[in-house]
Amino acid sequence: MTTLSLFFHFPTLSSVELVSQLVSMLTNLAPSLPLQEDFVYHWKAITHYYIETSDDKAPVTDTNIPSHLEQMLDVLTQEESERESGETGPCMEYLLHHKILETLYTLGKADCPPGMKQQVLSFYTKLLGRIRQPLLPHINVHRPVQKLIRLCGEVLAAPTENEEIQFLCTVCAKLKQDPYLVNFFLENKAKRGDDKDADVESLKEEMSSPDTGQQVHASADQDGPTANTSSPAHVGGASVLPGNSSSNYNLVSSLLNLTKSPDGRIVVKACEGLMLLASLPEDAAAQSLTESTALCELLTRRLTSFYQALPQSMDPLDIDTVESVNWGLDVYNLKEDAAAFTGKRALISFLSWLDYCDQLIKEAQKTAASVLARAVRDHFFVPVMEPQLMQTSEVGILTSTALLNRIIRQVTSEALLQETLYFLLGEEVGPETPTSVGHSPLRHRLIGHCDHLSDEISVTTLRLFEQLLQKPCQHVLQNLVLRNLEERSYTECRQPDERDEREHMENGQPHDAIDLEEDPLFSDLSPDTRLSSPDWLNCSPPQSTEHSKHDGKTEVHKIVNSFLCLVPDEAKSSYQVEGTGYDTYLRDAHRQFRDYCGICQRWNWPGSAKPIEKCDLDKPFFEGHFLKVLFDRMGRILDQPYDVNLQVTSVLSRLALLPHPHLHEYLLDPYINLAPGCRSLFSVIVRVVGDLMLRIHRVPDFNPKLLLVRKRLLGLEPEVLSVDHVTLLEGVIVLEEFCKELAAIAFVKYHASVPASP
Repeated sequence: MTTLSLFFHFPTLSSVELVSQLVSMLTNLAPSLPLQEDFVYHWKAITHYYIETSDDKAPVTDTNIPSHLEQMLDVLTQEESERESGETGPCMEYLLHHKILETLYTLGKADCPPGMKQQVLSFYTKLLGRIRQPLLPHINVHRPVQKLIRLCGEVLAAPTENEEIQFLCTVCAKLKQDPYLVNFFLENKAKRGDDKDADVESLKEEMSSPDTGQQVHASADQDGPTANTSSPAHVGGASVLPGNSSSNYNLVSSLLNLTKSPDGRIVVKACEGLMLLASLPEDAAAQSLTESTALCELLTRRLTSFYQALPQSMDPLDIDTVESVNWGLDVYNLKEDAAAFTGKRALISFLSWLDYCDQLIKEAQKTAASVLARAVRDHFFVPVMEPQLMQTSEVGILTSTALLNRIIRQVTSEALLQETLYFLLGEEVGPETPTSVGHSPLRHRLIGHCDHLSDEISVTTLRLFEQLLQKPCQHVLQNLVLRNLEERSYTECRQPDERDEREHMENGQPHDAIDLEEDPLFSDLSPDTRLSSPDWLNCSPPQSTEHSKHDGKTEVHKIVNSFLCLVPDEAKSSYQVEGTGYDTYLRDAHRQFRDYCGICQRWNWPGSAKPIEKCDLDKPFFEGHFLKVLFDRMGRILDQPYDVNLQVTSVLSRLALLPHPHLHEYLLDPYINLAPGCRSLFSVIVRVVGDLMLRIHRVPDFNPKLLLVRKRLLGLEPEVLSVDHVTLLEGVIVLEEFCKELAAIAFVKYHASVPASP
């Protein structure tokens, strides 16, 4: 096909493209050149363009440069596929020895011709991505790569952003494969050479000098083709020592710049790259990441910005109903968000960035994770959230507490969770005293909100503490409860009063006793599903020796029935409604206790209570601020709204499920000898029942009304007629159900501590 016929065949092609097509056709007709000659030919074609052309304003797409670069990549890929794994071929040797990547970097930095920077970035990306052998250890690769990294993110919304992020993420992926290589990218600030355009003259000389295309063998030249400077001590000619906080981490800095892009896809890719770098195990990189970059500032500043964009008033139910948020998958639908509730879009943005911070810290190297988590605490929680939680406005308290609850629920990183809990509760683990409860002002304020004049604030704050108790963190339990029970000073060392014991007995069994061996769920809890492994047994508290017999059954019968018989028969209504018996709580208690044991077994809690003779019983007992508020609330169960009662009993039941012997004794043993002035959960309920017995006779038709209210709560009766004393009646129902739940928990914990029969 002649040039004229080619013109008629491709009438829309430019003259440059026609020549390119003609060259391609002639190449296909001619016998194939050896790979090295082919590679050198394409590189010389690029260099000749710069020597011969006088028009440097034409875009690079109007030249043959992109085609020649692609051909060079194809040759390198083919060469590697034809050689043994890890063997460097002559084409790759040529690229390394002649510092082709350095030359391309200079051309890309100058962006000559226009668009050359994009072509260079694409070439680097494809080279690192396609070639399987490790290239980054070569000084003539990692040095120009490092220089090119510095060019990325320099200009916001630059036309090369897409190529920049692809290149940076490719480098990050390579470092993830071989983490030690990251040391090549930590530059010493003092010794980093100035890489201004001092290479231009040498570039022109190289382009104009003749070249035979033959492989040049270097001997002593460290920049030769076989130089493989794999020691982290040399990075671009500079010495980098582990732990040198004066190092530049330009890879991180460039990614941080690209997180400011208006293009959401670029931002997500940049965040992914940062997460890869944070996860690298190298100590020097972790230190540079946290000390020599603005990563901490990025995380906390954006958290603050998104948080401050939230409305001052938000319904806690709206905050709870927002679906699970995953960073990077945030889909904007402004119309739907605005129709749902005011502030939904801002809330999703905040939770999305919080999820990114959480996942980044979760993936980060341990030291880096601790520093990043502390930064979030010191620069977001303390200066931004604490003033919101400490305010007196009821609307502000509700919104900030509900947001805090959502934050706690979402955080999964161990380091971030720990710092968040230190922020909320303080770091104290020693026993509380009535005068020391205010030492941590935020903790004191939050616990006080559990007994706020506003029932809505009380419920929201109680939900927050329930969420905290579900987190796998020992500090929560130690700080809130256990530190006050260590010396068992709530007990008085004396023999039990036999008369008191007889009052609970009738014909050798507790009054209204239930035969647990005949319990319909007993078989479900043994032997296959019992918690019989040694680790789980160590978490289960032993039974008190004061009231146990050799078979151990009397003790659990007495505890279970003490709770079941607390509420008098005339105040019970569950037996009149199907499916509301005590046995309905057993399965839930079994599952929840098993889950708690799985969490707590790594905390080395004692398998038995501290011996009395080793306890300081003379030390004044204080149950602690948290239990004090809960017990006070429990004591007013007959006068509080239904929602408050449900939340109070829910928190107490979670505490009762914990497999710590002191907590078990204090909350679930009705027979402990309380020291003067001390109260336990059982004693609080006894006082409530005494008050109930006085009130029952003041309410006409107490039992029919009680049954009606129960059915309404279950949705079995419509709310047509009003019922007086409804708060009292609802409180009685919650009390009865709570006692059954405590009985089930006591039974399950006892049964878990009994070894399976052979």
